[in-house]
Amino acid sequence: MPVRLPTFPEQKRKEGAPGFVRFVAVCTTILSTSLTAWTVVDAKRSPATGRLASVDAVIEQAIHDGNIPGAVLVVGHNGQVIYRKAYGNRALEPRREPMTLETIFDLASLTKVVATTTAVMKLVEQGKIRLNDPVAKYLPEFGQNGKEDITVRQLLTHYSGLVPDLDLKPIWEGKETAYQMAFGEAPEAPPGSRFSYSDVNFIVLGALVERVSGETLDKYCERRIFAPLKMMHTRFTPPAALRPKIAPTQYDENEHMLRGVVHDPTARRMGGVAGHAGLFSTADDLAKFSQALLNGGGGVLSALSVEKMTRPEQPPSAPVLRGFGWDIDSPFSSNRGDLLPVGSYGHTGFTGTSMWIDPTTQTYIILLSNAVHPRGKENAIALRSKVATAVAAALPLTASEKEALRWESITGYNEAQSAARRMSVRNGSVKTGIDVLEEHGFDVLRVAGRKKRIGVLTNQTGVDADGRRTIDALAQAPGVSLDAIFSPEHGVTGTLDTLNVNNSTDAATGIPVYSVYGGKDAARRPSADVMKQLDAVVFDIQDAGVRFYTYETTLGYFLEAAASAGVEVVVLDRPDPITGSFVQGPVSDAGRENFTNYGTVPVRQGMTMGELAKMYNAERNINAKLTVVAMEGWQRGDWFDSTGLAWVNPSPNLRSVTEAGLYPGVGLIEGTNVSVGRGTDTPFELLGAPWMKGRELASYLNARGIAGVRFVPVTFTPTASNYAGQKCEGVNLVLTERNALDGPELGIELAAALRKLYPADFKLERMTELLVNQAAYDGLVAGKDPRRIAQDWQEELEKFELVRKKYLIY
Repeated sequence: MPVRLPTFPEQKRKEGAPGFVRFVAVCTTILSTSLTAWTVVDAKRSPATGRLASVDAVIEQAIHDGNIPGAVLVVGHNGQVIYRKAYGNRALEPRREPMTLETIFDLASLTKVVATTTAVMKLVEQGKIRLNDPVAKYLPEFGQNGKEDITVRQLLTHYSGLVPDLDLKPIWEGKETAYQMAFGEAPEAPPGSRFSYSDVNFIVLGALVERVSGETLDKYCERRIFAPLKMMHTRFTPPAALRPKIAPTQYDENEHMLRGVVHDPTARRMGGVAGHAGLFSTADDLAKFSQALLNGGGGVLSALSVEKMTRPEQPPSAPVLRGFGWDIDSPFSSNRGDLLPVGSYGHTGFTGTSMWIDPTTQTYIILLSNAVHPRGKENAIALRSKVATAVAAALPLTASEKEALRWESITGYNEAQSAARRMSVRNGSVKTGIDVLEEHGFDVLRVAGRKKRIGVLTNQTGVDADGRRTIDALAQAPGVSLDAIFSPEHGVTGTLDTLNVNNSTDAATGIPVYSVYGGKDAARRPSADVMKQLDAVVFDIQDAGVRFYTYETTLGYFLEAAASAGVEVVVLDRPDPITGSFVQGPVSDAGRENFTNYGTVPVRQGMTMGELAKMYNAERNINAKLTVVAMEGWQRGDWFDSTGLAWVNPSPNLRSVTEAGLYPGVGLIEGTNVSVGRGTDTPFELLGAPWMKGRELASYLNARGIAGVRFVPVTFTPTASNYAGQKCEGVNLVLTERNALDGPELGIELAAALRKLYPADFKLERMTELLVNQAAYDGLVAGKDPRRIAQDWQEELEKFELVRKKYLIY
């Protein structure tokens, strides 16, 4: 491998080209700092090579400023290494040593993701560890001092509530001592309540790997990860023979320069093998590891495991996104730079190491330095960000990759990442299904030679961009005959709040209106006689995105009736008003279907009506002839107020996006003996009863640290529903961060609080009809912590997500 100083053509020197300026800067660095800023080059010539040379100046400036003595950079794109360079020196004392591409670095916290997380996920694949199990199931000693409910998931996502590090003030040595100290720690915050980056999490995970596998962490990783990927220079506790190739770090407490001995003091006391730090490697080995992840696991992990550990897995609390081990979007993810999208992932190490991997552009960036060298400033944070930005700007992307990158940067993480969404062109407001249908001349409703006889199931939310009712648009559409209107709960106008909606006639068109919200189940299904007179039924209703909202069951009933009658169903799609990004809450138990629970889905399923129709039709083997007229411009992360569409109350008591955001939680307990604000100006923003004490309840709930919501004591007198005309005390729910709120878990928190504070008054048993999950109900009865109840439903939730994924349109 040649080692050379940068050289520049004579013409460029005369013209004062940027390359020559960099050359002068490098020379100045050599003279002013007595550094030999050598650059080792091994970059294949490609269209990217010239553009990526702009990164050189960024790294050379960091060397000139004394932030780092040197660095190694490896960039991969589309399965190839497209840039590979070494800069500056790996050591400045006792003598200068030029940096080489083979330099071995102390990876520090990159150990967490390269070694420990991967090891845990392998054991998960083998069924030896379950992510939602309490850690104490595998390490009984851990289940002390309030940690009995902390799960493996919470350790991996840094939501355990544990302290950042072990206490180093007392003199202690040895791995087993460290484990016992970690097992004895008490949480400093309620588990699951907030993100707190902690080395202790991964010290415990290292112990977990050892206990479950029966091997030491270093031996397990060597045999199961490093050897299969041919990472020949990656290991814990490197032998003395390798030390000349290792970049030194800081002096230890005995004034010995650390070279081949882990820099992290806790890992050092543990003998150099720990779940949080201790791994040594080269940039080339990390490139192999990164490419293996982009390739779907490289034979070490399955593609499903890679996807799972690199997508957001934290509970929705603070505005951070963490996978299992991996960072996605948090205060620690500055190494993503300004251009790579949220949805990519990476990690950093305190010694000056960094990895970032982007599946969207099939790119990885490995930047290794020893910023904690005795003559370094211990600061590579700004450098990482600048390098990532420069690399992203120089990538040789195709047009589709550029479009994908642009949309990912705008919208953030999107679990579907569908090509249709990436390539869609968004012009102003979202176009709903009726708007798209109108633009295409109602083509999907036409048949040759005659008018197609159609019915429409709709209400006040069925309007186009001009505010015209879908009823009127269809009545005037060419090639169709609108012969029937069906009205769901609350009627066609959406104003009726009764248990029985009668048949009627539409005043504007004279078309008969058939109610599908009668007092009994049979009266909630369309008449077979009416259905047989039609060729198709058009469905256009704005949903609330919540399982117990009856429009979803009505959709299922129409699919069944249409299949029986041989009638087509055409769903004009509309947004999920509370985004399609979140899947939350307990999955309903099979065999307990009712009008507020059509199928085994979670409380918040993150799907549009069109997507639900596809899922119901296939998973329940209904097999109706189904057409979904998809929206244009809607993205899964959109809340309704991001669509440009006018809000129309989908039901009388759901009057704003804020109330829709609270509905999955507050609505979950409205079947009990409480007021949820019906009969006030702000339904679902209030919770109260004559037997509650507002200040007491607010204080208790705020102390729980429920993400995304705060509670203010309040009194109110509802004019309708429960406690009409009676003064109620309770709380006003203030939605502070809607993307952080787990609505169904909020519902469990509310129920648990009321049962604890008012056991003689609160009627928990009335919650079963909407909860429809016996395990969650039993947990409430047993007084189990709500966060643990929520953890218990995660496994079923993950199974649902796999099913759901097959039917996503956007």
